[in-house]
Amino acid sequence: MAEHTSSSITIEAAPADVMGVIADFARYPEWTGEVKQAEILATDDLGRAEQVRLVLDAGAIKDDHVLAYTWNGEDQVSWTLVKSQMLRALDGSYALAPVGGDRTEVTYRLAVDVKIPLLGMIKRKAEKVIIDRALAGLKKRVESVQKA
Repeated sequence: MAEHTSSSITIEAAPADVMGVIADFARYPEWTGEVKQAEILATDDLGRAEQVRLVLDAGAIKDDHVLAYTWNGEDQVSWTLVKSQMLRALDGSYALAPVGGDRTEVTYRLAVDVKIPLLGMIKRKAEKVIIDRALAGLKKRVESVQKA
C-alpha cells in the first residue's frame, strides 16, 4: 500500500477470536453499520474467503464492490479491490498482535481511491473515519461475543 491511513485498538479477546469475527463476512451487516449485504464468492483450500461482494450504504456513499482477500497465517488479512461502482482502488489490512493475557492489538491500514476527484486531505480524513468506525464496531462485536 502506498499512501495509507492506519490506526490501532486493543480488544479484550485472544487473536483467534478477533480473527474469527473478521473472517465471518456473513455477519458483517449485524455489526458494521455500512455493510448491508456480504456474499462470499470464492474460498481458498482452508475455507477462508478469497473474494467477497459487499453492498455498502453509508448515507452519501453507496457502493457494490468485490474485494479479493489474502490471508497471511492466523494473524493478518489484507484485501484489494476487484471491482466497484465508486472506487478506483481499495487496499486494506488487519494485523493482529497479542498484548498479554487475552488481549489483542488490532491495526487496520487502509488506502482508498475514489473515481471522483478528492483532495488528499479529505481522502485521508474519510479513511480515518472508516477505520475508526470499523475498529470500534469490531471491538464491540468481539467483546460482546466473548461475554455471551
